Amino acid sequence: MRAIWTGAITFGLVNVPVKVYSATEDHDITLHQVHDADGGRIKYQRRCDICGEIVPYDHIDKAYDDGDHTVVLTDSDLASLPAERSREIEVVEFVPNEQLDPIMFDKSYFLEPDSKSPKAYALLRKTLEETDRTAIVQFALRQKTRLGALRVHGKVLMLQSLLWDDEVREADFPALRETTRVSSKELEMSSALVDSFASDFRPDQFSDEYQLELRKLIDAKLATGESLDTAETFGEPEEREEDGGEVLDLMEALRKSVEKNRSAAKKPAPKKAATRRG
Repeated sequence: MRAIWTGAITFGLVNVPVKVYSATEDHDITLHQVHDADGGRIKYQRRCDICGEIVPYDHIDKAYDDGDHTVVLTDSDLASLPAERSREIEVVEFVPNEQLDPIMFDKSYFLEPDSKSPKAYALLRKTLEETDRTAIVQFALRQKTRLGALRVHGKVLMLQSLLWDDEVREADFPALRETTRVSSKELEMSSALVDSFASDFRPDQFSDEYQLELRKLIDAKLATGESLDTAETFGEPEEREEDGGEVLDLMEALRKSVEKNRSAAKKPAPKKAATRRG
C-alpha cells in the first residue's frame, strides 16, 4: 500500500504522527468503450460549447449553475476557502461507540504510526478500546474539510470520514406513517425464520459472482484470440510527498492537557450584566 496523506492526530497537547492509507479498494474489472465496427477506443474530449475548441486542463475553471445564472469560480477563488492547510487530524470529542449511526460512514482509512516510537499511537488505541469510545475528529483531505470517526480496528487505528448531517436524507414514507399491527403469532413465526438463518458473519464466505464470471469470459476470449493489439497506456498515480512529525513527551503532554481541561471546567461562567428597567 502507498500512503496517500501524512500528518498527525492531535488531542490536547498530544501529537501522534501517522501515515494514512486507503482501507478499501474496488475489485471491479475496468471496462472501456470501443467502436463496435473496428474496436477503436471511444474518448471524451473537453470541448468548449462556444468556440468549439478542445480545452486543456490549465484553462478550465469550475462553475456553479442555479438554473438561471452561472457563477465562475477561479483557482484563486477556491484557494481562499478552507482547504488542506493543516496536516492535523484534530480530536474534538470522544463519544460512546453506539452513538454513531453506520449510515454516516463514508470512506475508510488505515492509520500507520509515523515516528520512531509508536507509544503515543498504541496508548491512544488502547484508551479507545478500554473506554469503548470513538474519537470524533476534523481534518482536511483532497481540498475538502471533513468530519471523521477515529476508532480501533484490530491492532490498527482506523479513520472513517463521516457524512455531514445535512447529507443524510430523511426517510418519510407515507406507508410508514400509520402504525401497522403485527400479531404475536406472526412475530413468533418471523423470529423462527430468523433463527433458521442464524449464523456468524464471515465475509470471506461471500464472493462477487458477476466479476468472477466476467473474468472467465475475458480469459476465454484472450485464449481464443478474440483480442485487439493496443498501445494504450495509463498514467501512474501521482506520487505524494511524505513528511513526518515530532512527538512531544507523552506523559507531560497528557498531564498538561488534563490540567488544562480541568481548569477550564472549574472557571465560573461570566455573570450577565443586570438589565435596567425603565
